[in-house]
Amino acid sequence: MHTRVTLHRDFVISEIDERLYGAFLEHMGRAIYSGIYEPGHPEANDDGFRRDVLDMVKELAPPIVRYPGGNFVSAYNWEDGIGPREERPVRLDLAWHSRESNQVGIHEFADWCELAGIDMMLAVNLGSRGIDAARNFLEYVNHPEGSAWSDLRIRNGRQAPWNVKLWCLGNEMDGPWQVGHKNADEYGHLANETGKALKAYDSSLELVACGSSNPDMASYPEWEATVLDHCYETVDYISLHMYFTNYADDLGSYLALSEKLDRYIGSIAGVIDYIKAKKRSTKDVHICFDEWNVWYHSTERDKRILQGNDWPFAPAILEDAYNVEDALLIGCVLNTFIRRSDRVRIACIAQLVNVIAPIMTESGGSAWRQTIFYPLYFASRFGRGKALRLAVDSPTYPVNELGDVPYLDVSAVHDEAQGTIALFIVNRHPSDSLEFDVDLGGFTSCRLIEHQSIDYPDMKAANTAERPGHIQPTPGQGLTVDGSALKGALTPLSYHMVRLEVAE
Repeated sequence: MHTRVTLHRDFVISEIDERLYGAFLEHMGRAIYSGIYEPGHPEANDDGFRRDVLDMVKELAPPIVRYPGGNFVSAYNWEDGIGPREERPVRLDLAWHSRESNQVGIHEFADWCELAGIDMMLAVNLGSRGIDAARNFLEYVNHPEGSAWSDLRIRNGRQAPWNVKLWCLGNEMDGPWQVGHKNADEYGHLANETGKALKAYDSSLELVACGSSNPDMASYPEWEATVLDHCYETVDYISLHMYFTNYADDLGSYLALSEKLDRYIGSIAGVIDYIKAKKRSTKDVHICFDEWNVWYHSTERDKRILQGNDWPFAPAILEDAYNVEDALLIGCVLNTFIRRSDRVRIACIAQLVNVIAPIMTESGGSAWRQTIFYPLYFASRFGRGKALRLAVDSPTYPVNELGDVPYLDVSAVHDEAQGTIALFIVNRHPSDSLEFDVDLGGFTSCRLIEHQSIDYPDMKAANTAERPGHIQPTPGQGLTVDGSALKGALTPLSYHMVRLEVAE
């Protein structure tokens, strides 16, 4: 099968916001406790943070991490996580049916972010709490000194403020499962009033309002229209969430879910444009896709804990073991974000460690990279620059509710400063190679720097503590550059990252 791609240096979608490659850590399962934080572990530093995990996080280089939730935040008292550790209360977490020790709070998380070179993206509780708790949290985190909350921060050991600029106004408030669930009018009004209060302190803050928890919600997309009608001039982003499943074990349909994602983004972009026009506004609101990942491997297994009568501490829940087909799907999702980077400015893979995560750990033991680590690594490292608009000619296959889906999924990013182009490619075909022909218009000469691929015949193969490097990228084969053309064959069901040095 033959595919053809045409790109040109002048056909630009958008400059990519580096926060497109963000991540998420919630107080749930083992994401925090025995994930990033495990005092007494052989790899723990003096503050209890696992150095082996930190090293892997630094490889991924997420610019931001969203914290502390997630569903957890909708009944969270941020004050529980400050002050002497021995005086912090143990609370019952209604979201994930567990006990929270509060041994990690804003100070500890901020320390970890500084070690990892990551900016914080903080969420406020608009479920069980509201404006007052949100503005107090902001004052504690961002005000230099001379007020009750800032002076308390100083007494708790942090002199300088953290100056966090990105704040989420609650989490998934459209979901009936949420503590403090609200309808769209209730939430839109509260988000607007909370946002006004936060921006009364600092008008340069970036605020994220809750959009739909997924595109299958009965309230979608009316929820976004109603919420934005209330708070369009106050907020800067509307959040979207989407998780991907393959319960039917239908690989073709599974790998096509990125097309559903693309339509989801397109629909909400249309809602944003409608509200902007309705309000005669000159302001742009963008999309913050602050929860996304594959999530289905562990669902049945976790019911025992989530519906049990006990309240365990840091239970092992949502610990999906990701396989090769998941890595291909993640590659397609990241391609979608790159191609939609004019509307999606921020995205956060959910989550970062242990809980539906690219990094896994054993309590007291090793840490390893899951299969999905690698497409995220390549995109984060080499997908910064200008997203290019591609003309793609590819054979297709039919998928229920989605129509014809191309076998070839591809995105491209031009890094002018480095003089490179990175292409991220997935061949969705189950049995055939794709002849790949790329016309690199506008570039006078090109040289192949690197070609890495995930090309493994067993789609169900995964990495484990015993075999941590079983699935990992290997040098790709068969692609060559001839002048301003890239040509070769892409093996069936494979992921590729190709970097080219280009001259204009």
